[in-house]
Amino acid sequence: MTLDSKQIKELKKAAHHLKPVVRIGQLGLTGGVTAETNLCLDTHELIKVHVHQGKKEERAAMVDKLAAATGAEVVHQIGKVFVLYRKRQENG
Repeated sequence: MTLDSKQIKELKKAAHHLKPVVRIGQLGLTGGVTAETNLCLDTHELIKVHVHQGKKEERAAMVDKLAAATGAEVVHQIGKVFVLYRKRQENG
């Protein structure tokens, strides 16, 4: 899934008021974090993830790995907060 610039702009706008629902702490990216992220993406489609530790490059790599593991797209990053999007699966 690749988002164009117009879609990214709309998703960033929609995510502005959201609070992080997933937090990656000192243990880093664990199976539990990945499972929780999947659950949140199934429920909300658009979520914020807060990465507590690491340098900028380490945080970005961790979120890229999380996005790949969950099938999500990184929409935006500011500081330690990342916005992920995954279109909800249609049932039926």
